[in-house]
Amino acid sequence: MISGMSTAEELVPDYDPAWQSEFVELSKALRQALGESALRIDHIGSTAVPGLAAKPIVDVQISVASLEPVDGYRAAIESCGFAWQADNPELTKRYFREVPPRPRTHLHVRRSGSFGEQVALLFRDYLRAHHERAAAYATVKRSVAPLLLTDRSAYVDAKSPFIWEVIREADEWAQQTGWQPGPSDA
Repeated sequence: MISGMSTAEELVPDYDPAWQSEFVELSKALRQALGESALRIDHIGSTAVPGLAAKPIVDVQISVASLEPVDGYRAAIESCGFAWQADNPELTKRYFREVPPRPRTHLHVRRSGSFGEQVALLFRDYLRAHHERAAAYATVKRSVAPLLLTDRSAYVDAKSPFIWEVIREADEWAQQTGWQPGPSDA
């Protein structure tokens, strides 16, 4: 929960190029720690889309051959300043959060080739290629931003219809263009 009075622009600020720099720095440390066990390391989410307003939380997706055993990559990720969130209810990924004083960062470990891995990359790439949809997404996020003050889950739920609409569009775009994920970001 965020305390104090905040505007939508404060809660979901304009794009900051520093987010990409944060990802680059972090991805180098993760690549060094994980080596070849990380098949991909990608900057995903809103901070990965130039020009898109976003909560200042860098999302990183690490693709692995298998989610189990977690111990195959857990210690390496933790050595970079993250803690495993074993209580994450989403069974198709393993989730890690920053340990203070590291800036807010979400690490999503997904199985390479899985739906979750692919849709995160497709959503990002579609918004990068369709600036008008990224702008519309920013408008949606800012319209529901006050929910961040009281109920983060309600904020996520309020964005979901728009996100699924964009995913449907992105799927059509992928079929028309032959989209495939580009090379790993790190």
